[in-house]
This record gives sequence, C-alpha cells and structure tokens, in this order.
Amino acid sequence: MKLYDFPMAPNPRRVRWFMAEKGVEDVEIVPVDILTGQHKTPEYKTRVGFAHVPALELDSGQVISESVAICRYLETLHPEPNLFGRGPEETVEIEMWTRRVEMYLATPMMLVTRHTHPAMVALEQPNPAVAEYNKAQAERFLRTLDRRLEGREFIAADRITIADIVAAIGLDFPRIIRWKPDAALLNVNRWYAAMRARPAASAGKA
Repeated sequence: MKLYDFPMAPNPRRVRWFMAEKGVEDVEIVPVDILTGQHKTPEYKTRVGFAHVPALELDSGQVISESVAICRYLETLHPEPNLFGRGPEETVEIEMWTRRVEMYLATPMMLVTRHTHPAMVALEQPNPAVAEYNKAQAERFLRTLDRRLEGREFIAADRITIADIVAAIGLDFPRIIRWKPDAALLNVNRWYAAMRARPAASAGKA
C-alpha cells in the first residue's frame, strides 16, 4: 500500500500517528507537496479523485481518501490496539466525539492557521475574518472539552482512540502561528501534554 502524504498538513499526520500507535510499518509513504500544487496535477487527481492528501492506495488499485476513513480501513487490517471501539455503545461514543472534535476544533483551527500563516497563501488567499470566526468557535468548544476531560485520561474511552488523535493534532497544527489553548483549561492542557508525550506523537510529526 502507498500513503500519499504531506508532512506539514494535519490530516495526513492523523494517519501517521494512527499507524505509529498500531505499529503499522508496511505502508510506503509517497510525498506530495501541496504548497507547489502536486496534489492538483491531472495524474494525482485521476488517481485519487480529489486534490486532497492523505490518500491510501491499496494493492488492488483502489484509493481511499479522507484521513478517518483511511484509519478505519487500517483498523480492519490491524485490529489491536483498538482505536475505534469495541461493541456498539463504545463505538458510537468514539464516533460521536471524533465528529465533535473534528467539526468544532480540528477543522476550525486548521482554517485559522490557513488564513493566518504566510506560507499558506500558496493554498488560498488569507481572510482574517474567517480566521477570527473559526478561532472563536474552537475556543468556545475547548471549554466544553475541558469539562468532558474532568477526571478522564482520554476523551471517548478508557484508552487512546481516534478521537484523541484528531483532537491533539487539531491543537498541534496552530502551534506554527504561536497559538496555544488557554492555560485556564486545566483538563485540556493536562490531557494535551500527555498526548504530546506519547511516542506515537513524535512519529506523527513532520
């Protein structure tokens, strides 16, 4: 299998972190430089179907894009350690929190970074109003997440799951614009420090 990857981008990093947690090493990493438009070439778009990274090309030739879908596929091949849930109740709890942290934290902070960091002008024209709106949305959700993490080591289960990976990278990406969560969010900062200390977190970095 081949993983089409851009090290600086947060969504491909989800897959690399996920693979590191599971010890998956039988996937070839193929660099795609989105800052120079390699993801927009006819060859790439024909192969993947979208001008997106990451994308996982299977041995059959089928290509899966979208980071969480790729991780779910890899989970079927490498079921342990389990990161998507055991049984219906736990599985839906993890799914619910994965969607929440992606929609209300990771995506907004990605947009803040893309509309703030000067290197991102290669992807789209900066819009400060978009950045400010999304920053406020994410910071409001972090207060909810802080309450969720009170007395909890992880977001959705008694162990790390895909929800934790998506959320942690959502907080990591805007570090390049010198943003950090409010120090008053004690539970978020405790959890975030523990996530950054995991060996797989280093494996997932650019």
